[in-house]
Amino acid sequence: MTPAETALQQLATWPDLTPCPAACGTGPALRSTRDEIVHFHSARDVDLHLTGQAIARLRHDIAGSTALRMVPGSRWVTVHLDCATDVDLLLSLVSVALKAHQSAPPPTGPVPTATCNFHRVTVLPRDHRAEV
Repeated sequence: MTPAETALQQLATWPDLTPCPAACGTGPALRSTRDEIVHFHSARDVDLHLTGQAIARLRHDIAGSTALRMVPGSRWVTVHLDCATDVDLLLSLVSVALKAHQSAPPPTGPVPTATCNFHRVTVLPRDHRAEV
């Protein structure tokens, strides 16, 4: 089982998440009652929908992680899953995303389309030799 399949299988059991096709058209997704929260694009790459406020709060932690990539101006964070620790990180961040979306005020006026980072982020493999 790939890391993304492992994460999807675990997250699909969460009561606040419902499976759906990703709005971007690539891969399965999970959504809350208000928003799509996570898109599974490949065996290792997942896009997570955080709010702008959550990204601002976590910006320094996100920037320091080799598993996370941001696109300026995007409310999505790309998570590259190389190992079980990355899956655990994703699960923790999905929890943060759910809380952020639940506590965010309801949108007023037109809702901007939530475009994920698919094809906007290039994730290079980590050099595992440097970790030894």
